[in-house]
Amino acid sequence: MKGVAHRLVLTGASGGLGQAFATALAEHSSAMVLVGRDQGRLDALRQQMSKQYPALTVRLVAGDLTESRVQRRIVDLSKSVPGPINLLINAAGINDFESFDSQSTATIDRLIAVNLLAPIQLTQSLLPLLKKAPRAQVINVGSIFGYLGYPGFAVYCATKFGLRGFSQALRRELSDTEVAVRYFAPRATRTPLTTAAISAMNRELNTREDTPEHVARMLVKFVAHEGWERKLGFPERLFVFLNHLMPGVNDRAIRHQLNTIRRHFPGRGQPPLEHKGVEL
Repeated sequence: MKGVAHRLVLTGASGGLGQAFATALAEHSSAMVLVGRDQGRLDALRQQMSKQYPALTVRLVAGDLTESRVQRRIVDLSKSVPGPINLLINAAGINDFESFDSQSTATIDRLIAVNLLAPIQLTQSLLPLLKKAPRAQVINVGSIFGYLGYPGFAVYCATKFGLRGFSQALRRELSDTEVAVRYFAPRATRTPLTTAAISAMNRELNTREDTPEHVARMLVKFVAHEGWERKLGFPERLFVFLNHLMPGVNDRAIRHQLNTIRRHFPGRGQPPLEHKGVEL
């Protein structure tokens, strides 16, 4: 939607990556509904944007995205902005780096609820509003781990694979409408989602980490151009290609990394980051 002013809903806006997304998209937008768990961070973000872009309409929703009352509030505020919303970015997410056999049922349920169920529900709720715009987009922020299954991230990968499958299926279902459904896949990024244990593992395995600002710039470009998906990073794109054509190559490479990965597992049975008060 190059040249079109965005009237957008952005989830995860009080997290490190979400704040970067909001800041980068502000200059291209006329109205924003920003959703996050931290009211203070949302207030500070709105204050910053109001100073820089006085004409920009900013609405805030602070709360747990998995709660139906919060989703209803998002829909209500989306109806209140000038003009129909034309961009939904599902960016909220949590992670848990842990051996699968040590993850609690509560952790597994929470990962699925936040990363997969909530964006599906919110998309369905906002779809009637998006269809009122001349052109609109739903962008689901996934991960390279939505293409590559990786040890220590079994359930996280499942949620991102699922989000990618949902994106592809809904894109095809809506292909005769003006609503495009797209999938944006960052690689490792330096946010609270990437814990000290994950970063230590990444350093030992020579895995690069992007800054939130870089990922946000790539998202702005993705919003403006065609293509239903975007994968960030090399050699990550090569690994995705190999995983599709010759998965055994990745199987063998990751098998050699297993001992290193396991050394960096945190304590057994820890809850996901959101339960520890870390805003994503």
